[in-house]
Amino acid sequence: MTSTQFDPRTLLSESRLGVLATIKSDGMPQLSPVTPYYDRETETIYVSMTEGRAKTVNLRRDPRAALEVTRADGWAWATAEGAGTLTGPGTDTHGPEVEALVDYYRKAAGEHPDWDEYRSVMVADRRVLMTLSVERVYGAALR
Repeated sequence: MTSTQFDPRTLLSESRLGVLATIKSDGMPQLSPVTPYYDRETETIYVSMTEGRAKTVNLRRDPRAALEVTRADGWAWATAEGAGTLTGPGTDTHGPEVEALVDYYRKAAGEHPDWDEYRSVMVADRRVLMTLSVERVYGAALR
């Protein structure tokens, strides 16, 4: 694929591993590997993360974030920027916070073999769902 044919949104939608950049309290970037799901129709990126980690702390203070993904051969990349919101953590395995994580999982990976176990783990691990409203997408294919 040449750079004139390259669509960074396609790379975002195909990638299941990326690097999320959030902003630390001192203004420096904080980078975390994540497993994103990009919904092209709504221009939204979803990432499941754990409450209390640097990225969740940073997003609660400053919602600005960027997600970068790289093609497997390393010769193309795409970045999405926007504001993230966090849902959760939930305390009820059937509450709205956990339902949001179930919906994310279904979109990203399909059906789980044991939804009761998944729901229990989401509560026990204090998982939250980041929803990044994509405001800008850019990238390049170098070859």
